[in-house]
Amino acid sequence: MSAPETAHPEFPHPQDLLYLNHAAVAPWPTRTRDAVVRFASENAEIGARDYPQWLKVEQRLRHRLARLIGDVDSADVALLKNTSEGLSVIAQGIHWQPGDQVVISDQEFPSNRIPWQALADQGVEVIEVSLDSDAPEQAVVQALGPRTRLVSLSAVQYGTGLLMDMAPIGRACRERGVLFCVDAIQILGALPFSALTACADFVVADGHKWMLGPEGLALFYCRRPVQDQLTLRQHGWHMVANAGDYTTTDWQVAGNARRFECGSPNMLGIHALEASLSLLEEEGMEQVAATLQQKVQRLIDGLDRRGATLLSPREPARRAGIVTFTLPEESPSQTYQRLREAGVVCAERGGGVRFSPHFHTADSVIDRTLALL
Repeated sequence: MSAPETAHPEFPHPQDLLYLNHAAVAPWPTRTRDAVVRFASENAEIGARDYPQWLKVEQRLRHRLARLIGDVDSADVALLKNTSEGLSVIAQGIHWQPGDQVVISDQEFPSNRIPWQALADQGVEVIEVSLDSDAPEQAVVQALGPRTRLVSLSAVQYGTGLLMDMAPIGRACRERGVLFCVDAIQILGALPFSALTACADFVVADGHKWMLGPEGLALFYCRRPVQDQLTLRQHGWHMVANAGDYTTTDWQVAGNARRFECGSPNMLGIHALEASLSLLEEEGMEQVAATLQQKVQRLIDGLDRRGATLLSPREPARRAGIVTFTLPEESPSQTYQRLREAGVVCAERGGGVRFSPHFHTADSVIDRTLALL
């Protein structure tokens, strides 16, 4: 294997690997690998003898996640398996009435479409709003009607990378008594985000993309006044008010977001994601976002020089970390296969080839990838 090229001390990738796929699954920082190794070694040597120390790591993770989404109360943050589970908790927890409507966009990843479509047998209608306009937020607000019960939108669309302004949509929902859910998987870890500014009732995001963590562990934020509106469909020892009392038969659900965690936590994933978020906090999300925007602009400039058609927004206010494009006289699948064979890790999404660097991506990785085009 080639000697590693150090774009960032936490990401020593081999020279023959050109990684531009953080919008799918991100590589771990070195500290995350080390945290998992330490946790595995401890399990092998002493088992769960020091479990109280593990719980301290879990609490640190909740606090980091709460800060990441705008300094919300960490008691309103639950740790679930993935984005799909979080959205399903909402979809299956609301007491729907026939004729209720859920508003989504026409660009959503299946995770933020299927849970709502699955409510058809309860008489719930899904309204898909086109975002192909100069004012996509206004198009969403205009779709709100007397039967709208919930709006669920991705803050950043997975295919084109379109960055939505959540605040005006959230305010419109709050004024009308409509629940507002943000799928934040393509923004958390890439750009600053505030659940409070967005007026979000729910924020859901898996940790394996821009947060640089493992698959199998997700943030689930539920605003305190809304928690009682969700009927719980999963039950177990962990979601009760007094989770340490194993003998009582007169139990009550927890008075915070832990009510959504029915059983034992993913402690391995907790150690990993906590380590990854510590890096983002050290870097600072404002700096992470500024550096990422430089990487994105470098890609856009290089694609323009090669005659590519850009499918992602050019305006900095409309983009996060995703750059999707096509090349003339070559199908996206042909471009993708050619790049893959040359060692580029990217994806075929949104009608084109999708690049997604992060703040730590070396400029040389971008330049060498562009040269392959």
